[in-house]
Amino acid sequence: MATHHLRPKAPYAADVLLPGDPGRALALAQQLLTEPKMSNHHRGLWGYSGETQSGRPLSIQATGVGAPSAAIVLEELAGLGVRRAIRVGTCGGLDEALSLGDLICAEAALAEDGVSRALGANRVASPDGRLQARLTANGAAGALIATTDLFYEVDPEARERWLAAGARAVEMEAAALFALGARLGVAVGCALVVSDVFPGGKRRRISDQALAGAVERMGICASGALSDE
Repeated sequence: MATHHLRPKAPYAADVLLPGDPGRALALAQQLLTEPKMSNHHRGLWGYSGETQSGRPLSIQATGVGAPSAAIVLEELAGLGVRRAIRVGTCGGLDEALSLGDLICAEAALAEDGVSRALGANRVASPDGRLQARLTANGAAGALIATTDLFYEVDPEARERWLAAGARAVEMEAAALFALGARLGVAVGCALVVSDVFPGGKRRRISDQALAGAVERMGICASGALSDE
């Protein structure tokens, strides 16, 4: 398949982790792959392929921020042979019981973004059930989340609506990836680290050091969920 945004220099594995941040893609590749090779650097969408310590092929591909970019990447990865994908990213905690650094996985995502609705999602988009169950078994707490297009400007009314629907966290890609994965025949799951909380309505951000440790735990959880062992 000819791709416009990914220009692979090495083959992709059938299993892939999808961080938004290129730097996080590099960190996960260094953590999880024995001899990572750069699959893509075009458009700053860094991607890496290699084998895990157990010898399983695995790729790690950055998607950039937001549903439109993530949807482009997943569409092109599907054409390059990817069959299972797990978004590994960050989220803001809506539920005050969540703490910075907590690891959750999406049981479903409220489709509050434009891409998932354009793809035919109704109110909720759902992940692949098997991947979601494996993420939970590996230590990620299952949760309903909301997917939105905005990072900074969160409408208080929308926040209350998401909470009323049972959403515990908000992020920017999952619903679109779930909806598109269902169309493409790609099994998609989502694991998230809580990077922001809002006590008293004010944003509080996780430290870089704490985030790095939480991302390592998330990488182990997600990679294990893709294992057939």
